[in-house]
Amino acid sequence: MAKPINRTAFALVLSLVAICSGCQWTATGHNLHGVRLHNTGQYAPAIQEFQKAIAKRPDDTDALYNVAATLHRMGAEKNDPQILKQAEDFYHQCLDIDGNHVDCHRGLAVLLVETGREQKAFTFLHNWVRANPNVADGHVELARLYEEFGDKEAAEQSLHNALGVDESNFRAWTALGSLREQTGQYALAIQNYQRSVKHNNFQPQVAQRIASLSRDLQTQTSATNNRTRMVNIPTTIQQR
Repeated sequence: MAKPINRTAFALVLSLVAICSGCQWTATGHNLHGVRLHNTGQYAPAIQEFQKAIAKRPDDTDALYNVAATLHRMGAEKNDPQILKQAEDFYHQCLDIDGNHVDCHRGLAVLLVETGREQKAFTFLHNWVRANPNVADGHVELARLYEEFGDKEAAEQSLHNALGVDESNFRAWTALGSLREQTGQYALAIQNYQRSVKHNNFQPQVAQRIASLSRDLQTQTSATNNRTRMVNIPTTIQQR
């Protein structure tokens, strides 16, 4: 199996905690404070805040996830296997309570890849899809992993599976648009991105891709038309 793009996996790790900054209402104060601490590199105090949220609500999966993700980042930056093992344990605690927690699945899959257990990461996500075939996000996360390993065909099939389950899943449309863009299918990419924005218009980056690709296509079309017109221009002027 080909080695994944490490920068992709690390970029995912960097974005993990921010995703759950809202979290459960009763624990929002601790979670928000923890995220702020995390974002300024104060990982240990951030974990303390997340654990306060867990103390109030032991079943708060978002707080459990935030602990896992913060430990994950700490372990990755320090290259510390013990901290990474703690992160893995918290991911599992989260999933024991909510077997469809999307961010926990993503975080644990990334951790497995980073620690050299690529096949286990695939098995982990395949098991999620098999156990919950009607959860579109499972297919999307599996597609993400396939794409990271360069298997765009399998990634595209997983995204189609996701849309077959939930045609309004904006994450699947965004991911499909990205695949189209990578393969030079810009018109299709725009259409996919537009479907994504239709279902969730709070995606400024996707809107930017639509605008950028639209400009590029318009430029290409204008250039092609100019070349076509020039073919019909005579190279000499005949004297009458």
